Formats: sequence, C-alpha cells, structure tokens
Amino acid sequence: MSDVVEVTPYELLGGASVLRQLVDRFYDIMASDSRAAGIHAMHGQDTTLIREKLFEFLSGWLGGPQLFIEKYGHPRLRSRHMPFAIGESERDQWMLCMLQAMAEIPMSDDLRSHLEEAFMKTADFMRNH
Repeated sequence: MSDVVEVTPYELLGGASVLRQLVDRFYDIMASDSRAAGIHAMHGQDTTLIREKLFEFLSGWLGGPQLFIEKYGHPRLRSRHMPFAIGESERDQWMLCMLQAMAEIPMSDDLRSHLEEAFMKTADFMRNH
C-alpha cells in the first residue's frame, strides 16, 4: 500500500505569492486593455476589494486555503454575479484578461491547459444573458 500525495493546482502554480501576481495582473490588464472595457466598467475604479475576493476565491478553488469560504461562506458564484448582465461578450472579455495574465506566469503546459479549461467552464457558467 502506498501513500499517494496529490499536488493541487494551487501548489503547482506556486502558492499564494504567484496567485496574487496572477490576480493583480488580471485586474491590471482589465483596466488597461480597451477590449475589456465592458467588464472593467462593471468593477468600478477601485478594485482593491474585488482583487482580494478573487484571490481568496481562487485560493480555495485551486485547492489551497479556503479563504473565501472562511470569510463569506459558500461562493454561490451565479447568484453573486446575477446583478451583472453577463453574456458571451463579457465572458470573452474576462477570459481575454485571464489568459493574458496566465501567459505571464510561468507554469507547466499541463497546468496551463487545465486552468484554461476550468476558467472557461466557470466563465461560461456565469453567463446570465
């Protein structure tokens, strides 16, 4: 009998410091790329709180500490996003920013593929229009 230790995407990415870089770069791209103007407008000028919430959510979503759940309870992603009109355009803008941010973070091809697929499924699930 062998002990199998599963390494999480959180660990493969590099933990909290790399995740923080990813989240910050994501919002920096959103603020500076005119192709993401639609979703940038939904977030307002001060993204301090939303950056922290995304960091906390992704920490748990990627298999790291469940920071979001500890603070806010179950993420209830769809219900939390219902006040915002999210269609294919908004999904694609979000993905554009995340894929660009991910391109700047060193990671294995396997992890990159896994995250791209997982982010796309989740972003598509957020559509409500």
